[in-house]
Amino acid sequence: MKARFQVVFLKELRETMRDRRTLGLLALFTLMYPVMLGYMLHQLVERAVKPERDGIQVAVIGAAQAPNLMVQLKQKNIAVQQVEPMDEAAIQELLRSHKVAALLRIADDFSANYQAMRPARIELWFDSGAEFDARKRDVDEVLQAYSSNIAGARLLAHGVSPAALNPIQLQHYDTGTNASRSAGLIGSVLAMLFMPAFLCGVSAAIDSTAGERERRSLEVLMAQPARTWELVTGKWLAAATPALAGLTLELVLAHAILSWLPLEEAGLSWSLSWRDLALVCLVSLPLSLFAAGLQVLLSLNSKSFKEAQGMLTFAMLLPFVPGLAVSIMDLKTASWMYLVPMLSNQTLLRELAKGTEVDALAYLLTFAGSALPALATVALASWRMKSERFVLAV
Repeated sequence: MKARFQVVFLKELRETMRDRRTLGLLALFTLMYPVMLGYMLHQLVERAVKPERDGIQVAVIGAAQAPNLMVQLKQKNIAVQQVEPMDEAAIQELLRSHKVAALLRIADDFSANYQAMRPARIELWFDSGAEFDARKRDVDEVLQAYSSNIAGARLLAHGVSPAALNPIQLQHYDTGTNASRSAGLIGSVLAMLFMPAFLCGVSAAIDSTAGERERRSLEVLMAQPARTWELVTGKWLAAATPALAGLTLELVLAHAILSWLPLEEAGLSWSLSWRDLALVCLVSLPLSLFAAGLQVLLSLNSKSFKEAQGMLTFAMLLPFVPGLAVSIMDLKTASWMYLVPMLSNQTLLRELAKGTEVDALAYLLTFAGSALPALATVALASWRMKSERFVLAV
């Protein structure tokens, strides 16, 4: 013989599965975000590797006056495209066409000033609104190196060592890994991966509480030989089931896409294994239960279906507040973060994606941080449902 809460659970789950349109929209949302995230990161990788693969195209006016500069540009995989002299309007039009990353205009008196050891002018034209910032910096570095070489040669010609102008030799050593560098970028989008926990079960939670109250079927259900906690538990589990399914599907799909992308080529990484993902899904189980319990509780406190919708729309944004506050305040990872629902799951996934060793306490705190509030919301909803005035909304 089935327990009473199981009967209520199967009944509510069956009614939820009949709403194919809502389930289809939820499935579309669950699949859409990982795909969009994968596409955006793919475009980021493409922009990062395109200069190395295709080279940099630079237009030059007056290239014959600086042959050594042209040689240095070609050594840095910068293709030189010699063009005829043009006015400012024509230069702007050329840059807006995005055919070249920048344009160098060498002054007509460049050779004369160079021979006379006077500053020889070179104009660097670029479009700051185009996606050529990295390529423009490469051209700028070549020009700076060219200028330094000339200055060093002139100092040697006068018997002065070029080292006199560089009293400090500064060397940079970057100990950061791809995982740590990608923590800020990828970590900022991890919160959305847990959105299905609060979105996929909201329809079932509202319909089984506020909806049944409007249809007057909640009174009939309470007249059955079942205790309030059994009724609430059945509705709670029915709302948590699609939330758990949507959350697991989103995490698995996102992990598959991020593992497939060549993020290393853009200086990023995704160091999560399938074992780590399974642990994340396991400790995220209470998050779906907490979201469903909160939605059932708030829907029971609503007098109408529309009131429940408005209240839950606002309530679904609250779990993102701690993560947003941590991001704005730039707080470092601390143990207390694993006790805050939603923030704990996001923090755990971010640390694992960085390749950081996470101890068992973090998993335990993440699990308990959502499990205890979930049980508290169900207990409160069961207590509230004992009042006939509350159920009848009088």
